[in-house]
Amino acid sequence: MVASLLSPQNGAVPSEATKRDQNLKRGNWGNQIEFVLTSVGYAVGLGNVWRFPYLCYRNGGGAFMFPYFIMLIFCGIPLFFMELSFGQFASQGCLGVWRVCPLFKGVGYGMMVVSTYIGIYYNVVICIAFYYFFSSMTHVLPWAYCNNPWNTPDCASVLDAANLTNGSRPAARPSNLSHLLNHTLQRTSPSEEYWRLYVLKLSDDIGNFGEVRLPLLGCLGVSWVVVFLCLIRGVKSSGKVVYFTATFPYVVLTILFVRGVTLEGAFTGIMYYLTPQWDKILEAKVWGDAASQIFYSLGCAWGGLITMASYNKFHNNCYRDSVIISITNCATSVYAGFVIFSILGFMANHLGVDVSRVADHGPGLAFVAYPEALTLLPISPLWSLLFFFMLILLGLGTQFCLLETLVTAIVDEVGNEWILQKKTYVTLGVAVAGFLLGIPLTSQAGIYWLLLMDNYAASFSLVIISCIMCVSIMYIYGKCQALGASRAPAPGPPTILAPELLPGHPDDAGIPTTPLLSDLLALRLPRYHLSPGSGPPPPPPESSSLRAAPGAERAPPPAPTATGSPGA
Repeated sequence: MVASLLSPQNGAVPSEATKRDQNLKRGNWGNQIEFVLTSVGYAVGLGNVWRFPYLCYRNGGGAFMFPYFIMLIFCGIPLFFMELSFGQFASQGCLGVWRVCPLFKGVGYGMMVVSTYIGIYYNVVICIAFYYFFSSMTHVLPWAYCNNPWNTPDCASVLDAANLTNGSRPAARPSNLSHLLNHTLQRTSPSEEYWRLYVLKLSDDIGNFGEVRLPLLGCLGVSWVVVFLCLIRGVKSSGKVVYFTATFPYVVLTILFVRGVTLEGAFTGIMYYLTPQWDKILEAKVWGDAASQIFYSLGCAWGGLITMASYNKFHNNCYRDSVIISITNCATSVYAGFVIFSILGFMANHLGVDVSRVADHGPGLAFVAYPEALTLLPISPLWSLLFFFMLILLGLGTQFCLLETLVTAIVDEVGNEWILQKKTYVTLGVAVAGFLLGIPLTSQAGIYWLLLMDNYAASFSLVIISCIMCVSIMYIYGKCQALGASRAPAPGPPTILAPELLPGHPDDAGIPTTPLLSDLLALRLPRYHLSPGSGPPPPPPESSSLRAAPGAERAPPPAPTATGSPGA
C-alpha cells in the first residue's frame, strides 16, 4: 500500500493519495503524449502561418514581440491553464462542465457556437489547400505563366518578364521589372488570376452566389471524410493520427526554412519581419492585435481545450502541459515568420521592389503571394506540394478538435448509455451537417462569406467569453464553495463539488490551480477561503478534504472508518 501511495502515476505527485485515475465510461487518452500532440495540433493552425507574420511586420516588426509575449504571459498561459484544469477535473465537455454553475451554461453554448462557425469555414480552407495540392501534381504549376485560357491581357508573369529582361539587358533588371510589374496599375499576377478567375470564379458581390464550384465541393467532401475517419473512434483514433499530423508540419517548415534562407534576398525579408519600430507599441491597436492573436492562436474560449483535457487522467499534470503547449505554439508562430519572409524577401529581391509590396496575409498569402514566390524556385511543384501538404495537416489538427468539441458536448449533455454507444453516429451526423453548411462557401461568392466569418466569428467574442468564464469560476463557483458549498466528495470518482479548483488550493498534481488572470479577478477570494475564523464554521474532520494553506500546520489525519476515508 505504501508503494502505491508513493508511486507517481501520470503526473501525480509522490505521497499524494491515489484516486480513481481513469474514466472508464468516457475513455481516456492512450498516453499523455497523445494529449500534448493533439493540443499542439489544435493550437498550431493556419493562423500561425498566414496571420501572425503579417501582424508582426504590420505592427512594428520585432517591437510587436513585446506586447505579444506580455499577452502570452498574463492572459494566454493563465487562461490556457484554467481551461485545461477545468476540463480535466470535471471530465466533461464545454457544456457539461457548467454543472458547477448552471447560471453560466450560456458560456458553454457560446463556445459551441464559436467552434461551429470556425469548423464550417476552416474545412473550406482545408479543401482549397487540397485543391492546390492536387493541382501541384504537374511538371509546370498552372499559376506560373499567363498562357492559360483564364488569363487576361493584364496578366504579367514574373517568369516571363525575367526571361525577357535577362535576354536583353541584364544590368537593368531590377528597375525594369519594378516598372513593368509593380508600377503598372493594370498588372495582375498569374497566381492571382488563377485564384480569382479559375479556382473561385469570383463573383462581383457578396450577395451574388452564382454557381457552386464542383471541384471545391468535391475537395470539401474529401476533407470532411478524412476528418470523420480520423475521429471515428473518438480520441482513441485521433490520438494515433496526431503522431503524424502534429509533427510533420515542423519537418516541412524546417525544409522550407533551410531552402528559404539560402536564397538571395532572404535576409532582407527576415530583417523586414524583425526590425523593431518601437513607436508602434504606444498604439492601442497593436496591443489589441497581440491579444486577439493570442486568443485565436491558443484556442482559448473555443471549448476545445476543455474538451481535450476532459479525456485526461485525473492526476495528469496539466500545469506542465499548459506551459509546454503555449510556448510551443508561440514559438511556432515566430518560426513560421522566418519561413514566410525569407521566401517573400527572395521574391521582392527578384522583382526589385520593397518587401511590403509582396507581403500579404490570410488567403492572399497562402494562395496568391506564396505560391507565386514558389514558381521562382527550381523544381517548384515539389515545394508547392510540401507547402500545401503542410497547410492541410495544420488545418486538420485544428479541425479534429473542433469536431470533437461539438460531438463531446452533445454526448455529455445527453449522457445516457445509448448515446455513448452511438457516439460514432453522432460524429457522422455532425460531419454531414458541417459539410452541408459549408456548401455555400464553395460558391462563387463563398470567399466573401469565409472572410466575413474569419474576421468576426473568433475575434472579440473570445475575449468576452473568457472574461465571463473567469468571473463565473472565480467569483460565483469559488465564492459559493467558500461560503459553505464545498464539502468532501464521496469515496470513488471525483465530483464537481470537491474544492481543488478553488483559489489557493493545489490540485491533485500539487500545482496551485488559480491562474494569474483569474487571481487578479478574485483578489479577495482567498481571504474568505483561507483566513481563520472567516466564513461559515468548518465541516467536521470526517468530511473535510480541504488542504491547509501553504505554510500552515497540518492537522493529523482522521482515523480511517469502516468505509474508508476520502481520498484513500
